[in-house]
Amino acid sequence: MLPQDKLARITQRFEYVEARLNAGAAASEIAALSREYSDLKPVVTGIAAWMRARADLAEAEAMLGDPEMRALAEEELPRLREALPEMEHRLRLALLPKDAADQRPAILEIRPGTGGEEASLFAGDLARMYQRYSEAQGWRFEVLESQTTDLGGVREFTAHIQGTGVYAKLKYESGVHRVQRVPETEAGGRIHTSAATVAVLPEAEEVDIDIPASDIRIDTMRASGAGGQHVNTTDSAVRITHLPTGIIVTSSEKSQHQNRANAMAVLRARLFEIERDRLARERAADRKSQVGSGDRSERIRTYNFPQGRMTDHRINLTLYALNQIMQGDLDEVIQALSAHDQASRLAEEEA
Repeated sequence: MLPQDKLARITQRFEYVEARLNAGAAASEIAALSREYSDLKPVVTGIAAWMRARADLAEAEAMLGDPEMRALAEEELPRLREALPEMEHRLRLALLPKDAADQRPAILEIRPGTGGEEASLFAGDLARMYQRYSEAQGWRFEVLESQTTDLGGVREFTAHIQGTGVYAKLKYESGVHRVQRVPETEAGGRIHTSAATVAVLPEAEEVDIDIPASDIRIDTMRASGAGGQHVNTTDSAVRITHLPTGIIVTSSEKSQHQNRANAMAVLRARLFEIERDRLARERAADRKSQVGSGDRSERIRTYNFPQGRMTDHRINLTLYALNQIMQGDLDEVIQALSAHDQASRLAEEEA
């Protein structure tokens, strides 16, 4: 049975937020109240529907004792008894604790792993896959850093993605992505295995992470393009080193001012994620049922080109739709990962 007191508190909170917005909340409160209203509304709608269904079921069961209403009750009862468990399940999912970072923009980082030039080419393929997926979602995809190789591969790739629910959908992508295919540079037609590392970090605001000026060193340098060739003659590229952790972030766009802002945004995101991980470990040991740990050393997925398949090892999902996936059609795999994560967390809540 769902906790009635919790449902009542949620409904009361929603009514309070709605009243505050209707009464004309202060400008400083409107954004936060509007987000809370949007989060609570579907939950409260589900609560109301579930409570109506329970009341209808109780009424129909009471009608069984009335000879004149018995036939109507017997007609309604199967439908109500079938619908109620599904409504309760959806409501339990809606009541699961939300990740506060789910609605944030994200920083996407891709780097080649083992496999030499083929790994760099695969890293570039992944970058294009996520860009196409972002465009299909209506998100803004801004490349912050892209260091390419002579053959068109990627040595390092960083992008800023903005839109609705960006981190909620992309957070399952962190980890090692493995590819099995015949490289373009392979004359003998042999299948090679290589890998690339993907990290998806929720964007941190300045209020989340305070970085003292004494903790960073900022160096300027000339931006370089493919093969290390200079793309301009000014020292516009920026490299920021976070001294306490040794984290190094670079940005090589044309504007030095923008490069500083970009590099600081990436640095804040990395430090924010480190802090989130620390707090998660303090709250509980890593859940065995969790969809991956987000550890970038963990192999999460294999893209097998000869067989045209993609396998996500965390949930044993195999799809024979590799071409569509590489074109950015990630909906099916992301929905499956999200559903598995919800089911795991629900099982843990009920344990």
